[in-house]
Amino acid sequence: LTSTKKLVTQSSRPVAAQAEVVVSPPAIYMEYVRGKLDQKIGVAGQNCYKVEKGAFTGDISANMIKDIGCEWVILGHSERRNVFGESDQLIGEKVKYALSQGVKVIACIGEKIEEREGGKTEEVVYRQMQAIVDNVAADQWANVVVAYEPVWAIGTGKTATPAQAQDVHQKLRAWVAKKVSEPVANSLRIVYGGMPI
Repeated sequence: LTSTKKLVTQSSRPVAAQAEVVVSPPAIYMEYVRGKLDQKIGVAGQNCYKVEKGAFTGDISANMIKDIGCEWVILGHSERRNVFGESDQLIGEKVKYALSQGVKVIACIGEKIEEREGGKTEEVVYRQMQAIVDNVAADQWANVVVAYEPVWAIGTGKTATPAQAQDVHQKLRAWVAKKVSEPVANSLRIVYGGMPI
């Protein structure tokens, strides 16, 4: 709870009018954080399942996120992919369901170090992004943020250089223009490590 209280304090600072800020505490603290923060700051679940209810012990649904006044969920984070074995297909299904329930999505993509060093960054992020594209309707893109966070930069002390991040950002936007549309590519919000690029 101490780190969550610190998150609330840090998130209570003034925010520029054109900025959208979303914080994502652990599920058991989401309602606490929602109650403490200004309503203009979004609160996100760190995950949700692809259906409303069922025998999915330990998971939460998009409707549970909404029930406590939150409107965002992070899906496809590298730990969900690599520790819990979530496939691109499952992540796409989660994206589809969350959006259908009115929950906005921060969809995570990113490559591992061996994929980067093997020259497969584009192949990996395009594959991950295809599963998202296949599950987002044309009128839902305003409710999707893509978070590019290379796995090799998580908890390793390494970060992508601005040039590396911009390169992936530009290629991803061009890919979205071809696969979805130019207007979606131009308006799609892409962030790196929580910071816009």
